[in-house]
Amino acid sequence: MHTMIESNKAHYDKTIEFLKTDIESLRTGRISPSLVETIKVESYGTVSDLVQLASISAPEPQTIAIKPWDKGILKDIERALMSSDLNVNPVVDSDLVRLNFPALTEESRKDLVKILHKKLEETRITLKSQREKIKDTVVNAEKAKEITEDDRFQALKELDEMTKEYNEKIKLLGTEKEQEIMKV
Repeated sequence: MHTMIESNKAHYDKTIEFLKTDIESLRTGRISPSLVETIKVESYGTVSDLVQLASISAPEPQTIAIKPWDKGILKDIERALMSSDLNVNPVVDSDLVRLNFPALTEESRKDLVKILHKKLEETRITLKSQREKIKDTVVNAEKAKEITEDDRFQALKELDEMTKEYNEKIKLLGTEKEQEIMKV
């Protein structure tokens, strides 16, 4: 693989990792603690991810239990959960917060699939943008006589192959997640 392409492959990998993390937060049939881990909670004068402030578990398929390390931030956690886009009301129960999620309907599953497709498209656009930057770098290197015309053609061919490979990864991740969402 051409060195200019190889050195920029990490950007593609980071984009795919971000997508994996992003779609993990999309709800499926069984509730996962990852659904709330990245919710921002303002406490002690700073903003932190919920996972840094509490233990999060899913004791039942439709319930998430959040037990903060410090009981003093229960109200902060409740406030953050209520202002999130989860559309579920937190129930404070002595030293923990419970979130009871209703079962997904066919309509809500289809809405989640639309959100998934939007995230996939945003990732494709990010890859396309990264591809254009790399392509510009290769073309400018040829103009500056740092590489030959043959090297440019070879580098651009490898770039297109790598982009196609990563687009296939996006498609596969999307298909798997869509099946997970639509599974009743």
